[in-house]
Amino acid sequence: MMPDFYTLPESLTWTETSPGNRRAVLAHRPEMMLVAFSFDKGAIGALHSHPHTQVSYVAKGSFEVTADGVTTTLPAGSSFIVAPNLVHGVVALEDGLLIDTFTPSRDDFL
Repeated sequence: MMPDFYTLPESLTWTETSPGNRRAVLAHRPEMMLVAFSFDKGAIGALHSHPHTQVSYVAKGSFEVTADGVTTTLPAGSSFIVAPNLVHGVVALEDGLLIDTFTPSRDDFL
């Protein structure tokens, strides 16, 4: 039996969040969470805010990222950080994958 602090790909549960978007919680504790977000080309992560600090890594594809009203294009290998309550969102310019860390944990994702 695998301890709780490991996650294998076959054990992931993907949840559709909106058309062309899905997420899977990779790891979590109350103080931190790691989440994968998969996007089809053209899919939108709508503008939103939350009380968590968020760090995002572009693992695949490229994204138009808007944070605090400023929009930029980020290719694979890029990252961005979002302060609590800052309005932000993305548009997938091609099929893509974001790996997001939240602190504290996003209990609404569990």
